[in-house]
Amino acid sequence: MEFVWSVVTFIGQAIEVIFGYVEHHHWIFAFLAGGYVFYLHDRSVHARFDALDRRIDEIRKRLAIEY
Repeated sequence: MEFVWSVVTFIGQAIEVIFGYVEHHHWIFAFLAGGYVFYLHDRSVHARFDALDRRIDEIRKRLAIEY
């Protein structure tokens, strides 16, 4: 039982160290999260422009066929 308790306390102390690191270095994680949000937004904007380009190409093809 003492071994189990020592494992539990070790895991608790490890979690406490991780939380302490995050608390003191939260700006790093905020920077990474902000960069990821910007990356997702950039991907969605590029996807919209690509869809618009495809639509314009389709309209040009239709107009070329009609004339």
